Amino acid sequence: MVSPRTCALVGRFTDPRVAESAQAVLAHLATRQVTVLLDETAALSDRGLATRVAEEELALRADLMIAVGGDGTLLYAAGLVARHGVPLLGINRGRLGFLTDVMPQDIRASLDAALEGRLEADERALLAASLHHAGGAASHGLALNDVVLQKLATGRMVDFETRVAGHYVNTHAGDGIVVASATGSTAYALSCGGPIVEPNLEVLVLSPICPHTLSDRPIVVSSRSSIEIRLLDRPDARAQVTCDGVILGTLEPEDVLSIKPADERITLLHPPGHDYFKLLRSKLHWGRRNGQR
Repeated sequence: MVSPRTCALVGRFTDPRVAESAQAVLAHLATRQVTVLLDETAALSDRGLATRVAEEELALRADLMIAVGGDGTLLYAAGLVARHGVPLLGINRGRLGFLTDVMPQDIRASLDAALEGRLEADERALLAASLHHAGGAASHGLALNDVVLQKLATGRMVDFETRVAGHYVNTHAGDGIVVASATGSTAYALSCGGPIVEPNLEVLVLSPICPHTLSDRPIVVSSRSSIEIRLLDRPDARAQVTCDGVILGTLEPEDVLSIKPADERITLLHPPGHDYFKLLRSKLHWGRRNGQR
């Protein structure tokens, strides 16, 4: 990785903890004579240490993007850089933080490591979702974690069928389905009973949400497969599709949702010695005896 000279900084700066860490980033990068870019609408007092630009210019002008917050903030940042090849560094001021693994006390050391090219680069696959409507219009989106189809009507199940690589898999009834990358296996898919997948594996996880039939279980398929989802023609059948929590559109019975591997990939940066399984043990409290904190 080339030593970055321009960094973009993103986060929910109305959170005092996020703002505190962002101020530390600004101050330290100033001592290293690095240009810092901020969204022109960002609610952060930068004390003249940042250059304000439009949101769409952040990834165009930066060598590195720094996301301060939780995994949701990093997913937002991933959406900004997905088509520009800009690496991402996550500073954890959220809850679990599977993707943002720099702790606040390590900010300065990690920034120095980034500027000196000593961070570990971790390339992650993205999902490309396309929502094709019966009238011919289409919506497209990218996701690092997951593409989710979920019912719109509260208290009513949605019926839909899935196909993998053109092969019919199942007809489902329930609240929807999560199609997750290996990265996203520890997100919504995990809460649906899906497996934890090592991030460098080229697979997809299909996890039904609250299935009506208990035998409708999560499955793992090749990430090279194209997934197709269609609603069955039922009265008032409609479902919402999201990519990493961002609404892509509404699926109706004559529409098709297709999900396949994206051409683009994301590069996450980790501190030296990053250990995925150590991260899992920390976040999921594995290996602790009863009563041990």
